[in-house]
Amino acid sequence: MKRGGWGSVLLDRFHHPTQVVATGFGAVILLGSVLLALPMATTTGESAGLVTAMFTATSAVCVTGLVVVDTATHWSLFGEVVIAGLIQVGGLGIMTLATLFTVLLSGRLGLRAKIALQTETKSLSISDVRRVVRNVVLFALAGEAITTVILTARFMIGYGEPFGEALYLGAFHAISAFNNAGFALWPDNLMGFVNDAWICLPIATAVVVGGLGFPVVFELARSWRTPRRWSVLTRVTVGVSIILIAVGTLVFLATEWHNPRTMGPLDDGGKVMASFFAAVMPRSGGFNTVDIAALNPSSMLVMDVLMFIGGGSASTAGGIKVTTFGLLAFIIWAELRGENRVNVGHRRLPEATQRQAVTITLVSVGLVAVSTYALLVLTPYSLDRVLFEAISAFSTNGLSTGVTVETSPAGHILLLMLMFVGRIGPLTLGSALALKERTRRYELPEERVIVG
Repeated sequence: MKRGGWGSVLLDRFHHPTQVVATGFGAVILLGSVLLALPMATTTGESAGLVTAMFTATSAVCVTGLVVVDTATHWSLFGEVVIAGLIQVGGLGIMTLATLFTVLLSGRLGLRAKIALQTETKSLSISDVRRVVRNVVLFALAGEAITTVILTARFMIGYGEPFGEALYLGAFHAISAFNNAGFALWPDNLMGFVNDAWICLPIATAVVVGGLGFPVVFELARSWRTPRRWSVLTRVTVGVSIILIAVGTLVFLATEWHNPRTMGPLDDGGKVMASFFAAVMPRSGGFNTVDIAALNPSSMLVMDVLMFIGGGSASTAGGIKVTTFGLLAFIIWAELRGENRVNVGHRRLPEATQRQAVTITLVSVGLVAVSTYALLVLTPYSLDRVLFEAISAFSTNGLSTGVTVETSPAGHILLLMLMFVGRIGPLTLGSALALKERTRRYELPEERVIVG
């Protein structure tokens, strides 16, 4: 079908992606809130209340992981299943919409994005859309299934859990990990497994794979032996992700090695694994094997930066995305060298993409700053803890120093709104900016302005 057919329908329908995504996510959150507000959703048989139910539903759909009540003890089996279902719907929805927007933009802007359909034209047929959705779903379910098998076996062999309980624990945490949600069924999250590589490493791997994004994983599966053929998206995502995880691991090793409240009591191998786990989770994973509130201020600052950056584009991760951060680094490098073009490898970066990266970053910084100020007014906590919580909510990360649980209902509502905006914001803003790109048929006189 040519551009005038299904492609035009898609362009018309997704002309305002913010409305489409916000409406869809809002509807799922509303349904989840109703289900979690039912008395049967709690262990006590009493309704959790509107704010608690809505906060938990928002956190699950936005795959964040921040909680106002303990997931393991407050919610019944029905409530936990609802949370897992909301995580799955939210994660698949995010990946599918993000990937479809990428496909749509590849046709709208003339970019031959190397994603699932590998289209060689500027058209977008209904079969392409179906293929993209199918491949995204299969990719997610396969990743969750592999993680479930490993975790189930470990819970059975290592902890003596019966098969049914082990399978439930494995499936719940596999869904939570692959979708970068961070929900756990223990009061201390995963702190009880800090030395267990068979629990920590599969969960960390699922977080990384889910946080790379479907287009990148698909391209890696096809051409992992020939890096020179990788697209700019894959090169930047993989390269920046490796650098951030490596730097994060080294920083946490250096700053937390002797901290008696975090990694100090662990042996050398345990410290390395805990540092690696702590470096992976700010991608948007949200799990923790050490007490976040006990981290040194320097470690907390590093986590702030890593959470704000987040994971890959078209993935379940949040933040401004490693692609945006990587492109900003290339833009700065080109400017420092006095070059009037920004090149990534053997490709030139369009000026529109540069503006989009700067816009998303500055809007995100402003949103975090305003939210941090509001939380400082509403809560009695220090700036470092409040800033950490605001970034965690915006980046849909879920790591917490305890502010979320201890704050007032007004603070809960603010964090709830921040999670929602942080989840749909970068995706819809980036898509909206790209879809609105148009060529101006005239140029105004140039005037130099002093900068700096």
